[in-house]
Amino acid sequence: MEYPRQVTVIQAAIVLISTIIGVGVLALSLFAVRAADSGATLVTVLGILIGLVGLWIITVLGMRFPTKSIIEYSEDLIGKWTARVFSVLIIAFFSQLTALASREFGEVVVTSVLTKTPLEVTVIVMLLLAALSSRADMTTFTYFHHFYFPVIVFPLVLIVVLSLKNAQLVNLLPVWGNEPSGMLAGMLTMAALFQGSFVMTIVIPAMRRPERAMIASYVGMLISGGLYLLIVVATVAVFGAEEIKNLVWPTLELAKTTSLPANILERLDGAFLAVWVTAVFTTLLSTYYLAIHFLSQLLRLRDHKLFSFFLLPFIYVIAMIPQNLLEMYGVIQIVGRWGLMITIGYPFVLLVVALIRKNKKKSRGDQRVAKSD
Repeated sequence: MEYPRQVTVIQAAIVLISTIIGVGVLALSLFAVRAADSGATLVTVLGILIGLVGLWIITVLGMRFPTKSIIEYSEDLIGKWTARVFSVLIIAFFSQLTALASREFGEVVVTSVLTKTPLEVTVIVMLLLAALSSRADMTTFTYFHHFYFPVIVFPLVLIVVLSLKNAQLVNLLPVWGNEPSGMLAGMLTMAALFQGSFVMTIVIPAMRRPERAMIASYVGMLISGGLYLLIVVATVAVFGAEEIKNLVWPTLELAKTTSLPANILERLDGAFLAVWVTAVFTTLLSTYYLAIHFLSQLLRLRDHKLFSFFLLPFIYVIAMIPQNLLEMYGVIQIVGRWGLMITIGYPFVLLVVALIRKNKKKSRGDQRVAKSD
């Protein structure tokens, strides 16, 4: 499939940032604290490193095959039918991510803002918005992220920085936490929050200079990972690990306790939710776009618009399966951890195969040169 070479390095980084920063912002600190108490900061750092490794693998593969997405070059590396099985798993996984993100969005909205609105209405409205927006081409898709980027990042940074005036650094000690046994599970959960970085598999083929994709990846991970780390540090420092365990959405509570200087706004939770809704939309747009884009490539179609509404009813049904909020978050953690096999494990296998094939071709070339001599 031919891609228009329109995306710059800065735009690629922006797409990556606004995809990663999304629905997980609210419960981020809760996952980290449940894993390691006051060691939430360390768990978050380790999760970011795992996410960075996965992003590095995806970017290296994209730079090796700058005109193809993972659906296309995987068939060249491991065979047509084997690759197609994994491609179906990738499509199913990102459909599941879209469903869970829309359900979490619905739960937050009907709990915090529109208390008399049915959950089904909020979920279907967000999915419809993502489906309509996903009909755009790659260039327009990039512009969506570019337009909303400052609306997402700068207010979040402002809210978190202002909240640090209430911080008590003693709440961050001990750094390694009181329950190191949950560290591994916590690391995987935190790493799962960066699975949106898989969007680079379709961004790199559309870049003007794909050889500079690694710069975009590093910048994107530095900003999104740094913001996630800052949120965890701020919430744990303000509330303490034990208090956070009793909160459903610690970041939202953090915004409630934060005010602008001179009491211009005494509570920032309303402004924060407006920013969060925008962040959810950009994340949903990316995961939905990935699912329908990969599906069109799997079926060798030139246009993905055919599937923009085809997947919608299936995703909606998946979104409504969890019976309550607790069950939903349990499913999110399980799906996220196992999804690392698809978003990190599978690309790692492809990279190993690509390196082996390159070495074989190089050795054959050396043998031919030796024979000619």
